[in-house]
Amino acid sequence: MDIVWFALAAVIGAVVGSFLNVVILRLPQEGASIAFPASHCPQCMHTLAWYENIPVISYLFLCGRCRTCRLPISKQYPLVEIAMATLAVLVLRQFGLSVELGYYVVFCAALLVIIFIDIHHQIIPDTISLPGILLGFFGSFFIQTITWQQSGLGILCGCGSLYLVAAYHASLTNREGMGGGDLKLLAMIGAFLGWQCLPYVLFASSVFGSIVGLIAMRRQKKGGQTRIPFGPFLALGALSYLFLEEHIHRLWQLYLSAAGL
Repeated sequence: MDIVWFALAAVIGAVVGSFLNVVILRLPQEGASIAFPASHCPQCMHTLAWYENIPVISYLFLCGRCRTCRLPISKQYPLVEIAMATLAVLVLRQFGLSVELGYYVVFCAALLVIIFIDIHHQIIPDTISLPGILLGFFGSFFIQTITWQQSGLGILCGCGSLYLVAAYHASLTNREGMGGGDLKLLAMIGAFLGWQCLPYVLFASSVFGSIVGLIAMRRQKKGGQTRIPFGPFLALGALSYLFLEEHIHRLWQLYLSAAGL
């Protein structure tokens, strides 16, 4: 594919990422609008000029500081913009110019918002996951990667499988290990990727979470407790499946062959 298309995908992805920053910041705030007021510095409330709101470039041009109050701008802003630009390019590379392109760009954008909101607030907004479940299911009628039956089973199995895991964890520890937001997120993942992704997503997210959890335990003070949200790991598991599905299935077949199954 022509490099111009990839460059265009990166630019559009960065612009979408700029909007996602607004969603990440305002969606958890009760009663806040993601449309009004216009983009502004969260410290001094200075309304940004157009040249202060160019994805990534403005951050570099301003040396990471507000032009008015000179306080530092969070590195999260360019990080989200670069991440969304990268995801848009990867989706274009994976699916080309197709219906799947828009379908999975929306999926990636939703996961990116969920990752950062869950990290900051330990919540997964229903306003992202519930519409995502519906969009994933209805979109499955128009794409070639999964069928509507796979999507529907993905919703049912996604919510049900994580509920069983959460119930088992609660029975062992007498405390809640996962919230309802995680169940809805896995249902959304199943809607977009089909039921067949779920064993891998649960396995990969558990591995990612265990690694981060062990690192956090080593760094925390003696006797302290660290609450680590599980949503970001589910999202990372889903993203890795989306882009590495063929390699994952190939490794699974190699394992089965080596095990004589």
